[in-house]
Amino acid sequence: MLRSVLIGTGSQLPRRAVSNEELAKTVDTSDEWIVERTGIRNRYIAGDDETTSSLAIGAAKNAIEAAGIEASAIDLIILATATPDQTFPATATQVQDALGCNGGMAFDVAAVCSGFLYAVGVADAMIRAGSAKRALVIGAETFSRILDWEDRATCVLFGDGAGAIVLEGREESGETPRGILATRLHADGAHNQLLYVDGGPSTTKTVGHVRMKGPEVFKHAVVNLASVLGEVLADAGLGDSDIDWLVPHQANKRILDATARKLGMPKDKVVVTVDRHANTSAASVPLALDTAIRDGRIKPGHLVMLEAMGGGFTWGASLIRI
Repeated sequence: MLRSVLIGTGSQLPRRAVSNEELAKTVDTSDEWIVERTGIRNRYIAGDDETTSSLAIGAAKNAIEAAGIEASAIDLIILATATPDQTFPATATQVQDALGCNGGMAFDVAAVCSGFLYAVGVADAMIRAGSAKRALVIGAETFSRILDWEDRATCVLFGDGAGAIVLEGREESGETPRGILATRLHADGAHNQLLYVDGGPSTTKTVGHVRMKGPEVFKHAVVNLASVLGEVLADAGLGDSDIDWLVPHQANKRILDATARKLGMPKDKVVVTVDRHANTSAASVPLALDTAIRDGRIKPGHLVMLEAMGGGFTWGASLIRI
């Protein structure tokens, strides 16, 4: 069976790290308040010369290097972002040009924090359909550009960054085939006002700021994520105990803990980077995945579950054997 096999990962963070203590100098908050409610201790904030495309390009180059291929071998680039460099063209085309692999397909996906999972689902479908041989899937954000820095309920939660993976179509057989085994994606537009940006080209003609009703989002996140994880495992014919690692969207340590409890999964099998990176939206899952692969926790043959939920609401999960 033709499967989308993960052959490389990479990530890129802005130069500037901002601790809770530094943030507390300009925002009415404290390290204790942030850590207790979110688990976040640090985040990275893009400088004036750093953009979503520049972070995406850095992550892409690292992923391609890890894959051991030339950029010219990439024939599909999908970039998940809610903070593109321009309204159009797609930021993915800027990445394509910087890599020197022009001529293939390149486009953006907008599903906020679930964007990377949506992009993975699209890339996998296109590879299995024979439309592409090697896909570069990126999650990249400069969320600091759309934060209201006077709203401590939201501005302390987010950071900037990018993560990327390279998928290659390969014939896999046997009882433990590598690659993407199953993916499920969902959306429910009825909850728009719980997590959104109060601006846009066709409405306010402005970029706007992030607005969120945290407690309501938390409730939906725990229920929706536990449900979609069950769906993916059922599709793959596997159970909770088969998962070696859970790589969740890094939104809030409380959500990560609650999801792990519902799965009956030990905390030491959950990859957590929210303390270092904060919530980087579409970048958080690939950032966490790259971190755990590079530090040796996730090894070849491991069964890894990726999951995320974001504004829309959108949510999804993907099961991959590394």
